[in-house]
Amino acid sequence: MSSYTRPVIGLTTQTLHSIDGIPPGLPSSWVMNQRYFLAATMVGAVPWMIPLLDDDLLTLREIYERLDGLLIPGGVDINPSEYGEAVRPECGNLDPARDRVELQLVRWAIEDGKPVLGLCRGLQVINVASGGTLWQDLASQNPAFHKHDFFPTAGFQRDHLAHEVEIASNTKLSRLLESTRSPVNSMHHQGIKQLGARLVASAIADDGLIEAVEGDGEAFLVGVQWHPEVFEMADPHSRHLFGGFIRAAMSWSTANKNARVRVGE
Repeated sequence: MSSYTRPVIGLTTQTLHSIDGIPPGLPSSWVMNQRYFLAATMVGAVPWMIPLLDDDLLTLREIYERLDGLLIPGGVDINPSEYGEAVRPECGNLDPARDRVELQLVRWAIEDGKPVLGLCRGLQVINVASGGTLWQDLASQNPAFHKHDFFPTAGFQRDHLAHEVEIASNTKLSRLLESTRSPVNSMHHQGIKQLGARLVASAIADDGLIEAVEGDGEAFLVGVQWHPEVFEMADPHSRHLFGGFIRAAMSWSTANKNARVRVGE
């Protein structure tokens, strides 16, 4: 029987051709920014790259069963059909296969109490998986919102601190970040409109936009609208966020070891 001491964390991928600027003719590929994998590895995880097997739920479930936690990274917009809306012209590129895979994985994890950390798009996936909705485009749908789309494609650095968020006290996020206010980077044009069931808003921007959520139970279910992986090497509070996630995954693994299917067991 194999012995595992580091938790296996699944990281979802993205369809290459959903990304702006990818020329036609390239082979179909699943891709993801290396920074997410390095961030998970730095705090003790074994990262597992999840293919977008949206038409093979049996295999996807087998992958899920071998994981101790899920990290849902940033990426393109979620298809509004997933929360009951038609696509607006301002909505960006879509990746339906990724939507289906991530929403299914997160719903399984919520049901099982398996730890989930969502970053940027990942926060939005958590919200939609919980029955919530999104602003498809903050600027055009609600001009009262401040600018949030500080994209690298527009000349901003990924570590540009765009604004601050107010962190709710007595939340998992406040305990991990050890603060009630924090500057964040901001690379999104969508955001939470209606909060999903059994979610708590744990951070809010000065314009009222929800910037972080967590589950109302004991399980680790946390999503942030910013990109802490950019700061993990330099910012101890960002490391605490990832570290808290990994500790939760290790605890979940220990508590459920008799029920899990493991390669080699």
